[in-house]
Amino acid sequence: MSGWKRILARLFKLADKAKDWLIARFVFALFALLRLLPARAGTEAADRIARTVGPHLPRHRLALENLRLAYPERDEAWIEATARANWGQMGRLAAEYIYLDEIFDYDPDRPETEQGQIEVSGVEIFKELCERKGPFLFFTAHLGCFELLPICAATFGLEVTALFRQPNNRYIARRVLGARKTRGGHLVPSKAGAVWALAGTLERNGSVGMLVDQKFARGRPGTFFGRAVKTNPLLPKLARQFDAPVYPARSIRLPDGRYRLELMPALELPRDSAGGINVDASCQRLNDVVEGWVREHPEQWMWFHRRWHT
Repeated sequence: MSGWKRILARLFKLADKAKDWLIARFVFALFALLRLLPARAGTEAADRIARTVGPHLPRHRLALENLRLAYPERDEAWIEATARANWGQMGRLAAEYIYLDEIFDYDPDRPETEQGQIEVSGVEIFKELCERKGPFLFFTAHLGCFELLPICAATFGLEVTALFRQPNNRYIARRVLGARKTRGGHLVPSKAGAVWALAGTLERNGSVGMLVDQKFARGRPGTFFGRAVKTNPLLPKLARQFDAPVYPARSIRLPDGRYRLELMPALELPRDSAGGINVDASCQRLNDVVEGWVREHPEQWMWFHRRWHT
């Protein structure tokens, strides 16, 4: 590369870094303003801001496109209304990062009639897992306030090592990682070496959780809402390697600023003729579970992600 090309490449890199810094400063300033409010008021304010700003962003077109692919039978009014409601949900999710410990007020020892913002379904499963030896695998989707799930597990004495994808903005990524260092256990960024870290946790009879609803370029082929997708095979592979049971878990936002966290019985993954876990069929099984969740609460899923290759 010639000297002027190296200089130009460096300038572009510096400009990109400066853009990330400016965006991060704006986001952090907004978070600081929200932090002056109680959690309920702050998340509602974030909802209103996102509903106002979101439809003017390029990602709104992607959300509309995805909704049309998933719901070809729905009219444009429903598609637009769902996309706008989804922006509100994403605004809430962003604000919830700064309120996680304030939002999570569940106490397993308190009577159900006296609980606060959080209700938990599957308490008996949590208790059973705490009493027996792992390893265990959990999966969820970008639905509701999914960040509350590992905090809930830790409340029952079950520490979960979670795999997560960092934001593209390097400055926001650092802040998000710091916000996620709550009572919810350890975090493993999705990058080189992550698989070994998760395998090490399972070897120690620990618990691992991951999101399974994002596009993965080297994934296994399957369908989601009847359309072709590729799905990360990591969870079925780990389940096969460590003979670990797999538990679905999800978070749902309820009216009046409340949340329901659900831990479901172990999911039976498809087996091959030799009795081992069939990775391709298991990826499809995960897609089917997530699709069922999304159909129940379509406005709460992250529609501006390129799940389908279009």
